[in-house]
Amino acid sequence: MAYLYLPRNLQPDDANPSWMNKADNAWQLTSATLVGLQSVPGLVILYGSIVKKKWAVNSALMALYAFAAVLVCWVGWGYQLAFGDTLAPFLGKPNLDASEQKFLMSQAFVGKYPNASMVYFQFVFAAITLILIAGALLGRMNFIAWMLFVPLWLTCSYTVGAFSIWCPQGWLFRMGVIDYSGGFVIHLSSGVAGFTAAYWVGPRAPRDRERFPPNNILLMLAGAGILWMGWTGFNGGDPYVASLDASLAVLNTHVCAAASLLTWLMLDILFYEKPSVIGATQGMITGLVCITPAAGVVQGWAAILMGLLSGCIPWFSMMFLHKKMWLLKQVDDTMAVFHTHAVAGTLGAILAGVFANPRLSRIFYMVDDWPKYIGLAYGIQSGRFNAGLRQLWVQLIGIGFVFVWNVVSTSVICLIIRMVVPLRMTEEEVSEGDNAIHGEEAYALWGDGEKFDNSKLQLVHEMEEPPLSKSGYGL
Repeated sequence: MAYLYLPRNLQPDDANPSWMNKADNAWQLTSATLVGLQSVPGLVILYGSIVKKKWAVNSALMALYAFAAVLVCWVGWGYQLAFGDTLAPFLGKPNLDASEQKFLMSQAFVGKYPNASMVYFQFVFAAITLILIAGALLGRMNFIAWMLFVPLWLTCSYTVGAFSIWCPQGWLFRMGVIDYSGGFVIHLSSGVAGFTAAYWVGPRAPRDRERFPPNNILLMLAGAGILWMGWTGFNGGDPYVASLDASLAVLNTHVCAAASLLTWLMLDILFYEKPSVIGATQGMITGLVCITPAAGVVQGWAAILMGLLSGCIPWFSMMFLHKKMWLLKQVDDTMAVFHTHAVAGTLGAILAGVFANPRLSRIFYMVDDWPKYIGLAYGIQSGRFNAGLRQLWVQLIGIGFVFVWNVVSTSVICLIIRMVVPLRMTEEEVSEGDNAIHGEEAYALWGDGEKFDNSKLQLVHEMEEPPLSKSGYGL
């Protein structure tokens, strides 16, 4: 009878059960869609624009295929492996619940909305992880091999990280690792897996590595802009509620990204005397990646400091260490995913263990367990040094686990695929690009270095391609 005193739009009915919060459900669906837009069209546009003209179609299609394939696998078995009943401390039991009406319309394991919203929200995170891995493999991976890689890696690698760190039954979750929105599960894993897969696939043709001008920088910026704005849902949706914490996470995300972009830009000017738009985009992404594991558990000043560090350290690893370290020089990571995601993700995971504010952590995790979720800086300040040190140690354990698991699982997957189909394209496909692989080209009027016959615009295409920016070669 108490329902009679509620406004009509808030009274429960068959479509709006009493356990569901309409505002939270609306925000969760909105956040998931923003994250989905980061991939389609965000990374589809970015990848298709930053590569050479002859790889535009292939690069965009690798991202588009991964988005679709992950959704089918996620509903089929992936979600339950990552968030289902415990099969092992690092994996759930596979079943078809995520495709059944009874399960989808019941309350999710956390939050006041149905499982259908949770499955959708977690899917877009899984999808973008695979698309980020694709960035390391552009320009030479056999497309059929990629079609096999996506479901295998999702099943054998992503679900293990997600269950271990995000599922309440996961061993790292129980230990108290802080990964607010995917610094471990998405960015560190994609950076390590992409680098590992790039090793097994092998490098691009030397001529493609030596000259790598983007085919359309303005479209690249459009894709990067969608990626940046989509991060509102990426970090803002992870409290699973339209809360104070969600608002803080969104603001911290954009402040950190801006600080990182400006830092990277200043370093480019200082060392190379030119402000590079590709460099600015790289700085933006490293800032977004760095803040992700800590977005809602750090204060604004810490977010700015993290932005400064994420603009410096990945810049140094990409622009200096990459040229000095033998292993980094041997592996052809097309979009520099290792630097922008593995290095920046590791940095963010460590800084989360330093700057996590215990009050903000308790708002997010809803616990009163002092030995958990307190950054080292606050542990020292409050006289709980051991608790802060423990949190930093837990963060390092999580980093080590994600690193080792992805190296091993990705290597095994690549070796298995290699027994079925070649990992690399044929030499003809590597040389010709999109037309040989798909029978399609990105631009109807011109090819890669071709001239127009009998065209008044022929002189335009006699110009040399612009030199590679000194700021780097990828994202």
